[in-house]
Amino acid sequence: MLAANYTNVRDNFRSYCDKVIDDCDAVIITRKDNRNVVLISLDEYNNILENQFIMSNRKYYERLLESKKQIERDQIVIKTTEELEAMEHE
Repeated sequence: MLAANYTNVRDNFRSYCDKVIDDCDAVIITRKDNRNVVLISLDEYNNILENQFIMSNRKYYERLLESKKQIERDQIVIKTTEELEAMEHE
């Protein structure tokens, strides 16, 4: 994570945006009175929102953790798209 003052970011905004996207990095933009902000990519922002949603739904989160454990124990089942679509109607 980088930190840069507001004036430097303003004067070099394009390069900071490119760094955030190209390096999957974040930039803390420091401002007077400690009113700092963070510059992140849209993909990173969407990822944060998705994680927040998953973590806020306890039942969904527990199901996700159980699925992860099943994968780690190699307890997986492979299905074709057609088989999955057929399951919708069951």
